[in-house]
Amino acid sequence: MTDTAQWTPAIPAKPTVDGLAEVWARRWERDGVFRFDRTRPRADVYSIDTPPPTVSGALHVGHVFSYTQTDVVARYQRMRGKAVFYPMGWDDNGLPTERRVQNHFGVRCDPSLPYDPEFRPPAAPGKEQLPVSRRNFIELCGELTGEDEKAFEDLWRHLGLSVDWSHSYQTVDDAARRVSQRAFLRNLTRGEAYHAEAPTLWDVTFRTAVAQAELEDRDRSGAYHDLAFARLDGAREPVVVATTRPELLPACVAVVVHPDDERYAALVGSTVSTPLFGVEVPVVAHRLADPSKGTGAAMICTFGDTTDVIWWRELALPTRPVVGRDGRFVRDVPGWLAAPSGRSAYEALAGATVHGARTRVVELLRESGELLSEPRPVVHPVKFYEKGDRPLEIVTTRQWYIRNGGRDEALREALLERGRELRWHPEHMRVRYENWVGGLNGDWLVSRQRYFGVPIPVWYPLDAEGVPRYDAPILPDETDLPVDPSSDAPPGFTASQRGEPGGFVGDPDVMDTWATSSLTPRIAGGWGSDDDLFARVYPMDLRPQAHEIIRTWLFASIVRAHLEDGVLPWRHAAIAGWILDPDRKKMSKSVGNVVTPMGLLKQYGSDGVRYWAASGRLGADTAFDVGQMKIGRRLAMKLLNVSKFVLGLGPVDDGAEVTAALDLAMLAALERIVRAATEALDGYDHSRALEATERFFWDFCDDYVELVKNRAYGGGDAADGAASARAALRRALSVQLRLFAPFLPFVAEEVWSWWRTGSVHLAPWPGDDDGVGAAAAPAGDAALFATASAVIGAVRRAKTEAGLSLRTEVPHAVLRCRLADVEAVLAVLDDVRAAGRITVVDLEPDDLAEAFEARLA
Repeated sequence: MTDTAQWTPAIPAKPTVDGLAEVWARRWERDGVFRFDRTRPRADVYSIDTPPPTVSGALHVGHVFSYTQTDVVARYQRMRGKAVFYPMGWDDNGLPTERRVQNHFGVRCDPSLPYDPEFRPPAAPGKEQLPVSRRNFIELCGELTGEDEKAFEDLWRHLGLSVDWSHSYQTVDDAARRVSQRAFLRNLTRGEAYHAEAPTLWDVTFRTAVAQAELEDRDRSGAYHDLAFARLDGAREPVVVATTRPELLPACVAVVVHPDDERYAALVGSTVSTPLFGVEVPVVAHRLADPSKGTGAAMICTFGDTTDVIWWRELALPTRPVVGRDGRFVRDVPGWLAAPSGRSAYEALAGATVHGARTRVVELLRESGELLSEPRPVVHPVKFYEKGDRPLEIVTTRQWYIRNGGRDEALREALLERGRELRWHPEHMRVRYENWVGGLNGDWLVSRQRYFGVPIPVWYPLDAEGVPRYDAPILPDETDLPVDPSSDAPPGFTASQRGEPGGFVGDPDVMDTWATSSLTPRIAGGWGSDDDLFARVYPMDLRPQAHEIIRTWLFASIVRAHLEDGVLPWRHAAIAGWILDPDRKKMSKSVGNVVTPMGLLKQYGSDGVRYWAASGRLGADTAFDVGQMKIGRRLAMKLLNVSKFVLGLGPVDDGAEVTAALDLAMLAALERIVRAATEALDGYDHSRALEATERFFWDFCDDYVELVKNRAYGGGDAADGAASARAALRRALSVQLRLFAPFLPFVAEEVWSWWRTGSVHLAPWPGDDDGVGAAAAPAGDAALFATASAVIGAVRRAKTEAGLSLRTEVPHAVLRCRLADVEAVLAVLDDVRAAGRITVVDLEPDDLAEAFEARLA
């Protein structure tokens, strides 16, 4: 529609926010409003590495909060003329999916079972989980996640995410497997990925290895036990060792003291004998021994905690594991327990859980007299898998790792530099990244002993005895990806040779969730399958995410991009805060304090819920507040109603001039808001942009509209005054609809459709045309609008103090103001008289006046 066209608005009789989400979500999809234009060059593209939500149940208001903030950015950039690449992913990977499938279908995976193509889970799962083959289990995972994804998409559409649904992806489909396996093979070829048998943090419930980034310390009750280690130099006094894990005595390989601890200086280099088991172990010195902890002498076991691993590695100590992958003591008596009494003591522990073994060892120590005092209670931090509920053990396993700077100072510094290159919003979040990188103590463990995920694309040849040759892995060609070594045969072999001497065996593990999710820019961008698309969107512009996964998703993504391309995967990182419940605790599905959003979206309107979400600042934790949603709904309704008034004034020429001083002043004030909102959104400060826009809007409704209403209806002496008011009202409405569009997309689109063709979300951002600013500002004085608002406010106060309705006609009023304000007051006086329903207003200049005061005569 041209600027000079005549138009007649199509306004509903009773505008409402109810039902707008359903109507416009369908139309946007039908019209392809948010489709990515892949013909645009990279310079004209804004690409977003959208967080793929974990598909394991339901979304909650925390998701609504952070994803709304990202959508504000997408909509703003689209209105600034960018071709926005905004895909949605589904994170099907990881333990939550497997756990949900087990509980939902009542099954568990047993890789030893053959595939049953006719299998269907029981209609009513029993108490005992039914064992199924790995392939059957994976099929059930895909089935359930597919159902969840549909529900998630429905909610996202209802919320109004301007996602291009033609570019959705999964983290465990063939496309994602191909990308993940390709990246892994390249890491392996360059020496960045490697296989090693080493002590591994192990969750005994999930039966899988756990990486450093997935750990959390939880305070747990324990006890110090003072144990007597017999000296072998003839001295009668034992070496007293304090430990919270007496059950690991059979795994003891040394006693350690600090090199500067004078109490034990003479003992370093000597040998002592372990209680109960009678194994001779050396006394060694190491800087990590704490003289103030316990007795200052500690036992090194393989393995009780991560410090044991450091001591074991740096002091080149033997490995004597006793706890298996199931969290129980191995049943066979270890060979290093040679003494009959020691072997007998161990037989009492064989097959026991860690807790059970601890109880039994303490009983035996009491009986032998080698427990020197009763246990002393202590509360200390214990390491857990973040999704687990039992303390981690450390067992020796064969795992895959990717180098991440944990043991390479040059790589660590390069990754720190990447963090300095990245533009953080807010900036202080960079400190979390640097603290994490600086505190790494090992490489990234990327293999997991699970089933549903991306398989490690490796086979091993078997020698003549049927023993795997781990030093000679068989790798697929990139053109053959994706592969599943558990069912596919490697190049040069047949399926019949699986597990046979001289044949092969597939690596049984899958990749860690983050090993796949760290590649989302490549998965979404079509790396290796759509190189034209990838070149247009990568490196991406924005990574939005929560602050607690800086150490996992953000860091891992930087590692993969740095190793593969030598670049950052994106230019900006927008870090969202948490949503807190009324007790100021983070909302979390695992805690059970979440609120599901669909009811809120229907009760308060999608725009109302988005208003609450967009009011929260990046990086700041925000309280769940339905009061803010009510305010948002009221704002959306006000936008509908004031738009109905403005557009109901009748047909008007879009090119009509704005001539009245107050009208020009209002537009000049609006121009300032446009500049402020633009600056805020360019700086990823959406809450400041919304605050400025909303503040002006209420001034516009409460003051300007009321001031010019009479003139806009045709009252007053000058006909051009009515034309000026109507033109200013419509110009201001056009600008404000576009300012609100990223935040309240449904109501903005609804009003836009009453009088414009096309979508407001494809309209230019204010300031990118002459809708406000360049055409209005030179002749307008923004301060004049503030003066008019202050004067009408004084009139309203005077009526209220006099006990009069604001609609009461007043024959005479006196307005007290400073002499310097008289000229401004005269410029808006006619509009003030009309809005205040006053026949005559006399001015009373007084430089002692601190504010405008009105008296009713």
